[in-house]
Amino acid sequence: MNRPAEGAGWQRLSARKLLIDPVSVLRAFLLPLIAVVVGLSTSDRPVLTLVALPVFLVGAAVLGVIPWLTTWFRLDEEQYQQRTGLLNTKTSTVRLDRIRSVDLEGPLLHRMLGLRKVQIGTGVDDERIVLDAVTVEQAERLRTTLLARRRAAAPPQVPGAAGPDDLDGTGVTGEDSPYPPTMGAPDVELLATLDPAWARFAPFSLARLVIVASAFGFLTQVLDDFPVIEPDDVQDAVEWVTGYAVVVVVAGLVTVALVAWIVLSTLGYLAQWWGLRVTRYDGSLHRVSGLVTTRSISVEEQRVRGVRLEEKVLLRVVGGAELSILATGIDAGSAALLPPCPTGVAAGVGGRLLGDERPLAVALTQHGPRARRRAHVRSQWLTLTALVVLVVLHLPQVTSGPRDWLPDWATWSIVPFLAVLGVVLAEATYAHLGHALTEHHLVVGSGSSTRTRTVLERDGIIGWVVEQSFFQRRAGLATLTATTAAAPERVVLRDVPLGRAVSLADEATPGLLDPFLT
Repeated sequence: MNRPAEGAGWQRLSARKLLIDPVSVLRAFLLPLIAVVVGLSTSDRPVLTLVALPVFLVGAAVLGVIPWLTTWFRLDEEQYQQRTGLLNTKTSTVRLDRIRSVDLEGPLLHRMLGLRKVQIGTGVDDERIVLDAVTVEQAERLRTTLLARRRAAAPPQVPGAAGPDDLDGTGVTGEDSPYPPTMGAPDVELLATLDPAWARFAPFSLARLVIVASAFGFLTQVLDDFPVIEPDDVQDAVEWVTGYAVVVVVAGLVTVALVAWIVLSTLGYLAQWWGLRVTRYDGSLHRVSGLVTTRSISVEEQRVRGVRLEEKVLLRVVGGAELSILATGIDAGSAALLPPCPTGVAAGVGGRLLGDERPLAVALTQHGPRARRRAHVRSQWLTLTALVVLVVLHLPQVTSGPRDWLPDWATWSIVPFLAVLGVVLAEATYAHLGHALTEHHLVVGSGSSTRTRTVLERDGIIGWVVEQSFFQRRAGLATLTATTAAAPERVVLRDVPLGRAVSLADEATPGLLDPFLT
């Protein structure tokens, strides 16, 4: 094991990590272990179960010790370094002025042991340096040091206590500390807190539905092999249920599914966003949330280049929306600023972040009848595909098809249904499509079922891309893309008239297009 010298400022993670990693290994392999135990217990040699369990527990303990033994970190005046690996050693180095964000995460077990996980964003793709696990005091001081790097005034030190410069809690401070000074206590501006009434929006957000469906599918597979459940009993229960009116059974199942989804989605919403606080201080934006796993996200305000307001179709019906930020060096989880909440609240917080409420309320300039026609053409491709498939299936040469098990009217009715659905989606797409330009911001509207308004600072635009497909050229339209260093690195404006696209880009970034326009 390549062990760096502690005298050079290298430090280990907290020794309490030795209680976390074995549990994490057990949790990661819990479901496969259950499947193996169930399989061995029903085999001809159930005694293998008594051998497999101790081997698995010992292996988890060994694997859990390795990360603590092989992880070292240090911080000096100019850079942060972290070394990991047993056979292949990896050293991650980042200059302090290249750090974009520092997030603190506290899963339940970490919080019980007084630990936190530190995630450092460097702005290089989605790569993040993870330091797991350090004490709460270390994590807070490390975040303040990495983001601020300087302290305006030193607070009084308590004798024997760990001060702001004593990151490792060893009593080493001042000139003997390997860490640069940090900022003092700043003024805090509270932007938003969680209102428990917002949980009413949880059932109208389908983000967790895939997770629930996957878990249900896995359980059905495992329960088939569970020794206490007999397949014959399950079959008898199904026959007993289907012996009653099918409509009553279906209605009952739908009701149970809806109630279960409302309960699960609401509990998941509260677990993820409980204790939400969005604050702004010391030149940074901070978000803290989570009941079981607490996550604290910090991003320097100068890295924030805009906001995105999303109104998904179901949320829009009940007046809800989600708010995220456009910033450099952050991932999707860090970009989400507010959960599903009242649209007015999301727009208000977005306006305060931008320093201007107009971009989220300004009327958008639409792109004209040609853009509307293209939206309708694109939305009918699925209808045309379905029509071709049905024609092929009903050819005399085809011996089997939907007509063998469904009446013709049922199979052909899908075509007008898709056509009507396409018209509705096309009109929604065109209604959401548009743009506006304010004194400091570019505003772009997009989406079909989800209405999205993206606001990007004009100073954050680093380039433009103008693209035309064959059909766009015939219609005199273009796709205008504003490139930016802030994730997701591009803001796309579709089907805008070519002349307007060029003039919009030139007006938003004066002088940037001069070499091309001349």
